[in-house]
Amino acid sequence: TYVGRPERNWARLGAITELGNGLGAAKHHEDALPVREAELSMARRQGAPEEIMLNVQSNLAGTYQALGRKEQALHTRRDVYSGTLKIKGGEHEKTLLFASNYVKSLIDLRRFEEAKSLLHKTIPVARRVLGEDHLQTLELRWGYGAALRTACATLNELRESVNTLEDIARTALRLLGGVHPVTTGIERDLRHSRDALAAREGTKIK
Repeated sequence: TYVGRPERNWARLGAITELGNGLGAAKHHEDALPVREAELSMARRQGAPEEIMLNVQSNLAGTYQALGRKEQALHTRRDVYSGTLKIKGGEHEKTLLFASNYVKSLIDLRRFEEAKSLLHKTIPVARRVLGEDHLQTLELRWGYGAALRTACATLNELRESVNTLEDIARTALRLLGGVHPVTTGIERDLRHSRDALAAREGTKIK
């Protein structure tokens, strides 16, 4: 519908965004990648506002992550988080969303200390600004519970991981239901943390 319009036409940029979103939702990530890259190039040529540029970069980072290009996803998500922090400040919901995405990439690459350092700063802000029951707060705390479970974790860290994940698992079940991917993801990590704690304590999970 819009491909014949001039490149600077915002409807055309909006259409390519929706095409990338649709391909990603359908898990056609290989097809989505050139669309996301074209979207970013078009936004740059148009001199799009920085906030829009950061959203486009975030979409591209999600495609990198889905394709297993973890380092590219990490670098892009770091830039998106830093840029949004500069524009909107640390208490804005979008800043906290992009912080959560950045943490996921850090954990995926086993950069746990960096993840925990960021989470120590962002979780108290999310709790205060968004509240305990907000999805973003849950996801940040989920990241913290997962980041505590490392090969060199202390016994206290493993216990904190289990306690954190048990707490947010109850909240996720109440708010989102048992089949929501956030709920099932938290419950999966909780099982892993319980297993790790049991192995360290030399006990069996009942």
